[in-house]
Amino acid sequence: MTQTNTKAVDAAAVHAALNLQLANWSVLYAKLHQFHWLVKGPHFFTLHAKFEELYREAAARVDELAERVLATGGRPLSTMREFLAAATLQEGSGDESAIEMVRSVASDYRTLAQELGQAIADAEGAGDDATADLLLGIRESIEKHAWMLDAFASA
Repeated sequence: MTQTNTKAVDAAAVHAALNLQLANWSVLYAKLHQFHWLVKGPHFFTLHAKFEELYREAAARVDELAERVLATGGRPLSTMREFLAAATLQEGSGDESAIEMVRSVASDYRTLAQELGQAIADAEGAGDDATADLLLGIRESIEKHAWMLDAFASA
């Protein structure tokens, strides 16, 4: 393979990894909004506010990921159909208890962190340090969120 073809393959891998993250963050945004609306019980006030904080962060992630795809010459996924087809995360059922909601989000963050590891490797392999840095920052943030949510759910 020529160097030009290799760069195209590397860029395609980075775009695919970014679009996977974009799809997952879009699904997670909807799930967090659903949980924000439907949470009940003694932890309502705490979780209602926390889910709002997290869905606002998810909205920002969706925007920065889509813009990074565009900045690197790709085309971001942009419809719910595309997001649901590409995502590895699942929507909420609407029947989860408050603790099940917390555990579901923590699990989603762990999945995202694992997938980000591959995305970071893809970006580094393509020589795209800016994308690798962006993804590393996201991974650091969500690993902390997962730890905190796990601590909350274990009480």
